[in-house]
Amino acid sequence: MQGRRVLAVATSVGEYKKVGYRTGLWLSELTHFWDVLTEAGYEIDLATPMGGDVPLDPESLTPITLAGSTRKHYQDRSFMDHLRDTRNLDDVVADDYDAIYLTGGHGTMFDFAVDERLAELVGEVAQAQRVVSAVCHGPAGLLNAKVDGQPLLAGKKVTGFSMLEEKLAQRVDAVPFSLEDRLRDAGATYEKAPLPMTPHVVVDGRLVTGQNPVSAKAVGRAVVELLEGNHDGK
Repeated sequence: MQGRRVLAVATSVGEYKKVGYRTGLWLSELTHFWDVLTEAGYEIDLATPMGGDVPLDPESLTPITLAGSTRKHYQDRSFMDHLRDTRNLDDVVADDYDAIYLTGGHGTMFDFAVDERLAELVGEVAQAQRVVSAVCHGPAGLLNAKVDGQPLLAGKKVTGFSMLEEKLAQRVDAVPFSLEDRLRDAGATYEKAPLPMTPHVVVDGRLVTGQNPVSAKAVGRAVVELLEGNHDGK
């Protein structure tokens, strides 16, 4: 293993299956995590289930959602080029990374939840006692992961985008399933913030999950703490 490297995974899906509007990666869920990890001295590689271009959710590019460092990244050609030519997950070796981070955006509900290679990678990282992390809809990529033949999520405390937040986002009729319900069905104990759309992070051992877009930075901090040995994982 090369050390001080993290694999970030983004969706390859740019549209909802049942409705006409577009989706994809929620950009700040990558940029906020990216800032925390790179400032701590980690290099980040970006991969997707299909490789190549990462579709961006247009609603993540509004003036409000592009506030702060995300706007700077969006205006930075060198950074945005990372999203144009991502690695295919089939070409990724888990042993090259200290941690894996599953970004969100509604597109992940259509590919993360069914991608066999992603489930394998997550399981391999977890099996090696490295850090597995995800934010918002990214935990869809944890649903089918296994460790020692057992579901990764069984008995774990996790969070992810809640059904109430789907209602507030007006996406109930567009999403293929309730992530909140599917996490519970996978054997996890689902937790959420008292108020929707507020930061909430759950750490259970070497597993870190964040509830929504505004939780990405806190997920990054928790991942760094685990990697640096400053968090007991309980």
